[in-house]
Amino acid sequence: MKTSNDYYLNNALIHSNRKLSNAQSEWVRSFSCEDIKPLIICRGPIRKEAMDVFDEMGIHGYGILLSEKDSITYTNALAPELRKLTDPDRVHRVPDYTGATKEERAERIQQIINIAHTNGYNAIFAGYGFMSEDAEMVEAMENAGLNFIGPCSFTQRSAGMKDQAKRTALETGVSVTPGVNNATSLALFAKYGKDGLEQCAKDNNLTVDFASCKDDEEKALALLAASYNAGIDIIVAADIGLALQVEARRMLAEKPNNRFRLKAIAGGGGKGQRILQSANSYQGATLEEKVEKAAEKVPALVLECLIELKTNGVGDNKNVLIEMNIDTTRHQEIQVVGNGEWCMTMGGRDCSLQMHEQKLLEVSVTEEELNTAIAAAEAAGNVAEVDQLKKDLEILAKMEHEGAVFGKAVKLDSVGTFECIVDGEAHYFMEMNTRIQVEHRVTELCYKLKFVNPDNRNDYFIAESLVEVMVLIAHHTTRLPAPVRLPREAASVEARLNATNQALQPHAGGIIERWSNCAEGEVRDDQGISMHNPDTDVFMKYHLAGAYDSNIALLLTVGDTRLSSYERLAEVIRRTNLRGKDLATNLEFHYGLLNWFIGQNINARPSTRFIVPYLTAVGQLKEVANNIDLKFAYNQIRGKYLSDAGDNKAAFINALDRKAGLLLRPLDMLFAEPHILSGWLSLNHKNYSVDGETISWLKNPMELVADLYHYLNMDYVAGKPAANMIWDHDNDLLQQAVAFYATLNERLGIDNFIDLNKAVAGKAPNSFTAEQWSEVQAAHAGFQAGTEIISVLPYIALQTGYFDLSVNDDLSINIPDVLTDEDLQDKMAKVLVPPPVAKSDEILAASGGMLYPREAPGMEPFVEAGSHFNEGDPLYIVEVMKMFNKVYAPFSGTIDKNMVEGDGVIIKKGQPLFKITPDEIAVVETPGEIKARRQKSTALFLQCVK
Repeated sequence: MKTSNDYYLNNALIHSNRKLSNAQSEWVRSFSCEDIKPLIICRGPIRKEAMDVFDEMGIHGYGILLSEKDSITYTNALAPELRKLTDPDRVHRVPDYTGATKEERAERIQQIINIAHTNGYNAIFAGYGFMSEDAEMVEAMENAGLNFIGPCSFTQRSAGMKDQAKRTALETGVSVTPGVNNATSLALFAKYGKDGLEQCAKDNNLTVDFASCKDDEEKALALLAASYNAGIDIIVAADIGLALQVEARRMLAEKPNNRFRLKAIAGGGGKGQRILQSANSYQGATLEEKVEKAAEKVPALVLECLIELKTNGVGDNKNVLIEMNIDTTRHQEIQVVGNGEWCMTMGGRDCSLQMHEQKLLEVSVTEEELNTAIAAAEAAGNVAEVDQLKKDLEILAKMEHEGAVFGKAVKLDSVGTFECIVDGEAHYFMEMNTRIQVEHRVTELCYKLKFVNPDNRNDYFIAESLVEVMVLIAHHTTRLPAPVRLPREAASVEARLNATNQALQPHAGGIIERWSNCAEGEVRDDQGISMHNPDTDVFMKYHLAGAYDSNIALLLTVGDTRLSSYERLAEVIRRTNLRGKDLATNLEFHYGLLNWFIGQNINARPSTRFIVPYLTAVGQLKEVANNIDLKFAYNQIRGKYLSDAGDNKAAFINALDRKAGLLLRPLDMLFAEPHILSGWLSLNHKNYSVDGETISWLKNPMELVADLYHYLNMDYVAGKPAANMIWDHDNDLLQQAVAFYATLNERLGIDNFIDLNKAVAGKAPNSFTAEQWSEVQAAHAGFQAGTEIISVLPYIALQTGYFDLSVNDDLSINIPDVLTDEDLQDKMAKVLVPPPVAKSDEILAASGGMLYPREAPGMEPFVEAGSHFNEGDPLYIVEVMKMFNKVYAPFSGTIDKNMVEGDGVIIKKGQPLFKITPDEIAVVETPGEIKARRQKSTALFLQCVK
């Protein structure tokens, strides 16, 4: 039965018949996987995707692991996948997916094994979360006789741990980021001496075959491995911090302008990583003094990395890497597939648009799309653009080659991701993710794999899903022949729809009450949230509880070019209606960002540092908009018209009053949504000119208004709620204007607004009578009256220097220095999301989450009653959607009382946390002062109106 959400349930881009047992070929039928019975131990969109793919492959009887936080902790937070999987015997509840400590993790692994054995599951699917890259877990599954659908434990250890991966990369000739990957060995040497390793083993009753080690480094690694197996610490986090501090001093002195990145080896997705600021970012009389100030931070940063990953326990591998942080880098990754014998690649993805290591927008990078872009740039005569695109094509080829070489070296027997950073013409290997990636759909929409019978070239089958490929490899291993890569779509793009506010800070706790149906061409991976009630075919509300990450869904589109894929995604988002209680998402951010690139240059090559300056620029738009009083401005424009109207005063009163709502309503909406304003400005930056301080339109303002209503998804639709569309009387007036100008332009043979204005101001053309021309002039004056208010939009951009953030000819992005100022960045984040209003004697929670008053268990709290704190001092840590955020004091003062006691206490946004006495009492503006300030700023805008 076709439902109202058929595009969600039956999208041919991601759904198909994958049942090989129905094939005519005996060889193809032999690759059926219907006898596999997996237990899915992950959550999020990948769980629902796996369920769909398994069903399409004819794999039935699979089960899912379900955390209590996904099922019973919050009202309406029941895992939406249960709308599809209705057999309770196949749903297995656990307190949490991984456990908070090493002991709990081991307990959870054994629990998973017991569930599998008890219920007849013979395979495990871990997706891209929790324990998907846990070598110990994979090895335990293998030892228990379970088929792990993903890279084996050998690959996990060889490639999944960042230190071992870098060693393997160096051995295979893969270029790596400069840095230090053996901090634990260095800490061991510092503590015991190279000659004291055997004595250390003896003192701790560890059995180590030192004789088989070729050098001191191998001896250290063997000793450390023995200590991990024994579950004891021979070095602790403090030792590693001191060892890295020594290395940091050397690196900071050698490159005083460079920042460095600390990375715990088991981290991923930005977790377990911290940035060490450059030496020259500190004040000091000498370089040595600056280096010392920078290096002083290293031990604390090391501890933060380990605590965030919960790998600071006794017996944990606490190795942390330090690498040069290339600030102008682009983040690109290669999709790698192998079966342990062959290894191949499926193109790349650009993931540079990210913030705090969390990816936001991911774009396909393929040789086909690059060749198309090169041809288009050559035809347009864009020499610098052609040069950059050709460099990117060369880099892609090199990364794909190295990815295949590295994958073969680590015996990759599933899918993995070869992650690189690109800096100019150079690229460096960062790490391999030994799992399927969140953004894997970007690749599988561009390529499919053809598996051919070695004995008959005409006998083959095609796999379009990477989850399908994972199952095929896990079940048939080396029997599966090396596939041929075939193109599907030319380009694809993915936006991560997250529960974040306008400053992209996590915002948990909202309830989705309505989500418009999936549109044609939209791929929406949302773990089942959009599955309708099967009886009523209506959306069922869903609580974004925030127990896990902030992701709600992955939104994807494809296109013949990168431009068309972006335009389609922008159109999907334009039409999306997502509403609810206390709901904040980054949907508006994505709409603005996509249109920024569409308006600038779709081939722009942003670096990983682009998003925060971009957010800062958007914040500046909002700051200026906050100081503009639109109603006051329109009334001033109205007054000017009436004072100059003479005998036409009544006509102008009618025209201006009728248009007030038509013009002000969409402007109010843009002012309220600065991300959407950003996108509109980028799309329309060629539609106006500036002469001195005067703004003039190159496009008819009434046509701009019509386009604006469409851009805001407020087109008139009979029966649509009035709040969500242009009002009927405004639409009548707007359509009259659009029709009038279409007819007039056609009769005059004019296609631009400047020439139209000149023509209407002159004498009647031969095709018009004097009376007709007088009516045309009167209608033109009436339709244009008041449209000067629209000039407020480019005025705001000019005031902030918004267009200084721009794409250069070589596709790099010019980021003005002012947008990199951290104080301004923090200020604009508060403009985008004003902090809760507090009394002068308290500090409120800036967001909901779990509060931790100290750096780590056993350490002293940051502040307590009687503590004096300075502006910028840490006050507490809040964990929101699995991200730990240190919150700093916005001003100086003294703690009078701690309002929340304990570790891991759940807090709500706006909740009082501390009673304080500020060093200085803040001065609060009165309503009258605010009004006067806004009108003064508005008067400056009115001076620019022509």
